[in-house]
Amino acid sequence: MEVRDSNGSVLQEGDSVALIKDLDVKGANVTLKRGTVIKNIRLGEGSEAVQGNSDKVKGLRLKPEFLKKV
Repeated sequence: MEVRDSNGSVLQEGDSVALIKDLDVKGANVTLKRGTVIKNIRLGEGSEAVQGNSDKVKGLRLKPEFLKKV
């Protein structure tokens, strides 16, 4: 299954992505700001197909429509 970012670029394991909008993180009182870079992503299955770590939060699961490839 191909996972595509908000611009239609195909994402692969190990890519770096940036957020295109501010996102509230469930379970943590943190808001990830637009432009935050998530490095070394892993691809999974389902609607939240991208997994990665940011400086503030570890173990993120993100929807690809909120990301763009860096």
